[in-house]
Amino acid sequence: MSPVHPQAAPPPARGLRRFTAPRAPRPETCELCGVAVAEDAHRHLVQTEQRALLCACTACALLFDRPGTATGRYRAVPDRYLADPDHPLDDGAWEVLQIPVGVAFFFRNAALDRLVALYPSPAGATESELDPETWQRVLGAGRLAGLLEPDVEALLLRRSEGRTECYLVPIDVCYELVGRMRLLWQGFDGGAEARAALAAFFSQVELRAKVPTEAGEGRP
Repeated sequence: MSPVHPQAAPPPARGLRRFTAPRAPRPETCELCGVAVAEDAHRHLVQTEQRALLCACTACALLFDRPGTATGRYRAVPDRYLADPDHPLDDGAWEVLQIPVGVAFFFRNAALDRLVALYPSPAGATESELDPETWQRVLGAGRLAGLLEPDVEALLLRRSEGRTECYLVPIDVCYELVGRMRLLWQGFDGGAEARAALAAFFSQVELRAKVPTEAGEGRP
């Protein structure tokens, strides 16, 4: 009797190969035109009505980055970082803001015509009520508040070791920070890994931030 040799399993059906073969990372795509965009080269747009961020290629972002487009449905997120080393914020101001953690960001929602305060938490971005009077009393007198572009920029504050840092940054980096903290957060205070990531994030912000001059005032 001839020996029986085990038969190799048949190759997967063509339609199933995409589930069995290693999958290449999906490239980022522009959410307006669908073109592939390099991960480190795409821009973001804010969809103002839904307060959502969209990935965009450079060409599409430029359509919403021109004078006269600031009141439309989409707004391009600028890339400027500004610092105010002479800001008047202290521990008393932080208590007035009633933010329970040491990091928060604040922006003006043009569609709702109100100010929004958010801070990172294990659940994501947590919103805190901020009335216009409190905003004006605590943050309105600062140099950066008058430069803040609605919807697309935020005042980013960090309270650490008895001092408060204040920056004007693109709104997308604030949500990037929120996502990173949600991913790394452990225990009651976030844990060592989350604290290290937070320190690294603010180190990069500090390196990029410029103090606005009286002449140009850091306009985008």
